[in-house]
Order: sequence, then C-alpha cells, then structure tokens
Amino acid sequence: MTVSPKTERALREAMERLLASTPERTDGKLTKNNLCREGQVSRATMNRATDVLSDWDSRVGTSPAGLREQQRDAELTELRSKLRKSREQCRQLQDQVDAAATVIMTLLSENAALREHTTNSAAVIPLPLDRAVATRE
Repeated sequence: MTVSPKTERALREAMERLLASTPERTDGKLTKNNLCREGQVSRATMNRATDVLSDWDSRVGTSPAGLREQQRDAELTELRSKLRKSREQCRQLQDQVDAAATVIMTLLSENAALREHTTNSAAVIPLPLDRAVATRE
C-alpha cells in the first residue's frame, strides 16, 4: 500500500525543511516523529510512504543538519569524558585533603601531648645571653 501524491509531496517538503534546518512545526531534530509532524501526517501514513522513508534514511546522515547533529554528539561525548575525568580528579584531590586533615589532627594531638609532658617535667632554664652568643662564635 502506498500514499497519495499529496501526502508524499507533504512528506518530501517536510523532509527538505528538516534537512535544511528550517522546520516550521517541530524542533528540527532529525527524527521520523518530526518528519510526520512536520509533514502533518500520521505516523501510520508516513510508515506507508516507503519511498520517502528510504530517501530519508539515505539522506539524514549526510545532510548539513545531520552532520551538525553528529558533530554535536561527538562534542557531547568528549565533554562527558572530560567531566568524568574531572570528577575522578576531584575525588582523588578530596581524598588527599582528607588524608592531610587526618595527619594534621594527629600532629596537633601529639603536639598537645608533648606540651603537656613538658609542662609536667623539669623546668627549662634559659641560658644567659653572654654564654649563648659566645658558643655561636
């Protein structure tokens, strides 16, 4: 079963508009749903237009709009990869910060214990300035 010449013409005009990135009734994405909406025919009617659909399938990948979509998809894939790497790097840096914070807290605790120990032990006697200067020379 085929479609009427009027329907085929509507679908071909819709296809040309979509491929040229000049849609009138859709968002311009190169999908078969947009093709039937742009041509103002039902999906079932469009599915009977086998000649139009075979032309659509052969032209959608090589059209300027199709090439732009492929380029956009490649850029999105690259950006997603960069984002994944950035998130991993952020996690690694956060792990380093957490480890450093643990070490700092341990050192603070040890420092406090040493200060406590020195205040409870023998008094520190300062050296007279004359003697301290003489030993340096």
